[in-house]
Amino acid sequence: MLRSTLLLGITLGWITPPYLAQSTGDELEQIEISVEDFVFDALAAGPQDGELVLLLHGFPQAGYAWRNQLPVLAALGFRVVAPDQRGYSVGARPPEESDYVMEELVGDVLGMATALGYERFHVVGHDWGAAVSWILASSVPERVQSVAALSTPHMTAFARALSDPNSEQSQASSYMTMFRSAGSEQLFLANEAQLLRGILSQFSSSETDLDAYLSVLGTPDALRAALNWYRSAIPSQGDAPPASAAMVTIPTLYVWSTEDCCFVRGTAEASKEFVTGPYQFEILEGVSHWIAEEATDKLNELLIEHLGQWKGR
Repeated sequence: MLRSTLLLGITLGWITPPYLAQSTGDELEQIEISVEDFVFDALAAGPQDGELVLLLHGFPQAGYAWRNQLPVLAALGFRVVAPDQRGYSVGARPPEESDYVMEELVGDVLGMATALGYERFHVVGHDWGAAVSWILASSVPERVQSVAALSTPHMTAFARALSDPNSEQSQASSYMTMFRSAGSEQLFLANEAQLLRGILSQFSSSETDLDAYLSVLGTPDALRAALNWYRSAIPSQGDAPPASAAMVTIPTLYVWSTEDCCFVRGTAEASKEFVTGPYQFEILEGVSHWIAEEATDKLNELLIEHLGQWKGR
C-alpha cells in the first residue's frame, strides 16, 4: 500500500530565470511543497485553479529540465509544477538506500498533488520520472487523469527485458552496474566532477544550464541520494520479471527516440502490451535520450495535443 501523505503547507515566491526572461518574458514561480517530513523544491506556472500537470524529471536532472514546457503548458490554462524529486531536493533527502524504493517515490508524487490541493492530476515524466509515472498510472488510476512517459518503457516490459542477461536491453542497461555500486558518487565527482559534467554537457546548451544542474547534484550527498534510485527502485539484471503486469487503463502517451542510449526499440514497442486505455506511441527519429532538449518543439506539440485531448475528463 502506498504510504499516506499529510499536507503541511506550501510556500512560494516569484522568479524570472534569465533563460526565460530572455525568451518569453513570462514568470515562473519557485515554490516549496511540504509532504510529511519533507520539503520539495519546485518550479511552477499557470493559474492556481487550472488542472494540475506534474512534470517529473530523471537522472541527472531536476525540475529545471522542464523549463521549456512550463510556460507552454501554463498558457493552455494548466497549473504546471516541476518538482525536484526525492534526494534532489535538499529538504527531501533521507539517508538510507531503502528510502528510495518505488513505493516511496510514488507516494511522494501523490503527496505533492494532495498538498497542492488536487485529488486528480495529469503526469508527464522523463527517464526515472517516466518510471514513476507508469507506476502511478497503473496503481492509482483514480487519481491520474492522463500520463505521458518519455524514453522509459512500461516498467513490466523493462523488467521482462532485463530478466534476460543476454538481451539487447540488458546490454544497453549495463551502465547501471556502475551506478549501483557503493560509493559510485565519488566517481561522478572525481577530477572536478568530470564524469558528471560530461553527462550534463549532453543536454546543457549553456553555462546557465550546467550550473543549474550542478547546484542540485554537485555534492556527494546529493549524488548518493540520486543514485539510490538505481540501487533501490529498479529490478536487477537477471531478476525474474513480475508474475503479473500492472495494466494502464488511463489515456497514455509514450514518446521514444531512435537514438536513445538507454532503452531499445523492442522494449519500447512492448509497452503497448500493458496499456488497455487510449494509447499513443510516438517515435522521434534521430533524437537521443534527452528528448525535451533536442526535440523541444515537437515534444511541446505532442504534449499540447495529448493534454488538450484529456483536459476536463
